[in-house]
Amino acid sequence: MPTPKTPTVLRLTGTALLAAALLLGAGCANDQAPADKAESSAESKNGKDGKREEQAVAVETAIAQRQSITASYSGTAPLEARGEAQVVAKTSGVLLSLLAEEGDRVKAGQVLARIDPERPRLELQRNEAMLRKLEAEYRRAQELFERKLLAAEAHERLRFDLDTQRAAYEMAKLELSYTNIVAPFDGVVAQRMAKEGNLIQINQAMFKVVDTSRLEAVLNVPERELATLKAGQTVALRVDAAPGVAFDGAIDRVSPVVDAASGTFRVVAAFSDASGVLKPGMFGRVEVVYDERAQALTVPREALIEGEGVPAVFVVREGRAVRTPIEVGHLSGSLAEVRGGLTEGDRVVTTGKVTLRDGALLQLIGVPSAAVEADAIAQGKPAAGTAG
Repeated sequence: MPTPKTPTVLRLTGTALLAAALLLGAGCANDQAPADKAESSAESKNGKDGKREEQAVAVETAIAQRQSITASYSGTAPLEARGEAQVVAKTSGVLLSLLAEEGDRVKAGQVLARIDPERPRLELQRNEAMLRKLEAEYRRAQELFERKLLAAEAHERLRFDLDTQRAAYEMAKLELSYTNIVAPFDGVVAQRMAKEGNLIQINQAMFKVVDTSRLEAVLNVPERELATLKAGQTVALRVDAAPGVAFDGAIDRVSPVVDAASGTFRVVAAFSDASGVLKPGMFGRVEVVYDERAQALTVPREALIEGEGVPAVFVVREGRAVRTPIEVGHLSGSLAEVRGGLTEGDRVVTTGKVTLRDGALLQLIGVPSAAVEADAIAQGKPAAGTAG
């Protein structure tokens, strides 16, 4: 009798059901894993209360403190000699001798060169002889005229001829003096432009003489400084030829008009250099100090937020950045004077302010403990570890 198959079918069905259940459970586990990961990531970014944590911005700061500050204008200009002239020949002839070379110091009236004087000397002698002849004739005519033996017209003609010859004699004497080429003023021979034996023509340049005892620098200053720069103000000059040395000078004159094309006006500063270091043509850096404040409230210039209307700074208040408008006074080098908006001891952001927003949480770099900082401020010194 055949064995019934029903139990075998039931056993197979049970096994299939068990496998299906296991597969379904694995699928559910895989579907739940991404959700668990997302929840874990969200918890890492948010706080325990589910809110996103605020990131602090790392910045460097400095303390607003009182110190001396100067207001100045700086510019660059080449140095020029106030006295400069080309010495030219006033007569023609062969150059016989040179008595000065480049670099020689000369005095006013000193002979620098001589041109052949023979022709002018002979001309002078001829005119001198004519003059003596006319003078003798005039003396005889004068005696005759007093005795009424000579007509008045003839007497006047002789006097006129005498005056004319006297002028010709003086002219010949002047021409002879022109054979000596002389320095027009005290100075230095900057250039010699002739050689011995050359045939010199009238108005030919022979020397260039400059007066180095007084040099000038011409500044083209923006018109906004017109009210601040005045004649007589002290000027400091620095040149590359003398590093670390400042040469004192003063504003000699200020142009009363502004150039409409450039929007600038001319300021001429004069310098006297007894040491002989300064030379015409040197490029100098000029600084004019026109105001000084002894106890001004200052902050580093890099703390200023400019270009957005009213100048401002970020002040540290309870660990956050507070944008504070200020009134800026003088700017000098790395310092800025604050005339309103801050008090002494306020901490301002110097580095890192570009990405800041009003109210941002701050992480202060290099700030000492509160006790050390308070002691430093009480002594009037910048706190250690701050920019200043």
